[in-house]
Amino acid sequence: MNHDTLLIIGASGQIGSELTMALRKTYSRVIAADLKEPNQEVMESGHFERLDVLSRSQLNDCIKRNGITQIYHLAAILSATGEKNPELAWRVNMKGLRQVLDACVTHKVKKLFWPSTIAVFGPTTPRQNTPQWTVMEPNTIYGISKQAGERWCDYYFQKRNLDVRSVRYPGLISYKTPGGGGTTDYAIDIYFEAKKKKSFTCFLSENTRLPMMYMPDAIRGTIELMEAPAEKVKVRSSYNLAAISFTPSEQAASIQKLIPDFKIDYAPDFRQKIAESWPESIDDSVARKDWGWIPEFDLDAMTKDMMQNISAGSTQ
Repeated sequence: MNHDTLLIIGASGQIGSELTMALRKTYSRVIAADLKEPNQEVMESGHFERLDVLSRSQLNDCIKRNGITQIYHLAAILSATGEKNPELAWRVNMKGLRQVLDACVTHKVKKLFWPSTIAVFGPTTPRQNTPQWTVMEPNTIYGISKQAGERWCDYYFQKRNLDVRSVRYPGLISYKTPGGGGTTDYAIDIYFEAKKKKSFTCFLSENTRLPMMYMPDAIRGTIELMEAPAEKVKVRSSYNLAAISFTPSEQAASIQKLIPDFKIDYAPDFRQKIAESWPESIDDSVARKDWGWIPEFDLDAMTKDMMQNISAGSTQ
């Protein structure tokens, strides 16, 4: 058992709830923190604190009182939600990160993880096999805040000697937690609706290809990056991270291998334009070379695991 003391900020969210449980298997002290209560599993398996990351005093008190040595800062407003409330998205995503960075320096926190996203790319970015270093002109508040966040993380590494680590997550898919207001949430909802109603209306068009990842791969990749020796972590803005890319129609075909009478139709909404500004596939060769990243799940393996784990009466 590792005896570092970890703080997970945003532990009630899609990534946070599963990451907290994974880390509690190997770390003796993992403190889950969020504004809202997490699920029962997180609450019952260890310490939980209510924390507003925008409150500097709450944040500093939590870190100091608990002797925190590593932080996973996951609290954020995602793409679709951010477009509806840009001011809130900027404040949570940017001020929240700045306060965590400062608190890490003040309290000599050893390591910080902060997630970026494929939303840092934009319409002028090469869409196939998007490279690690490329044009970045995001056109959503979420993407703009995350791109600025990448620069802040690199700055604190260069100027404050803070061991900050990051990955650019693609769309994440999980049967345990619902999406958090993102443009790729359809790829989660489709499985629940397939199990419940054998039909689904998708808010993206059928041939919209996006990079995706099954949550077990995302959790494992995150922990592997944080546990890699510091000298192997050569990118301090954020690493491209990839697994699979598919369209809604390809995902539907994967489901139909298990549920032959599943039906899908399409009603694209405002999220279609967001999706069209993002990459179709990601080149993550730098992460593979630097710290040995390798995904495990392809589309059919993910579909099979999702459908086995969603019960027919499940709701998100």
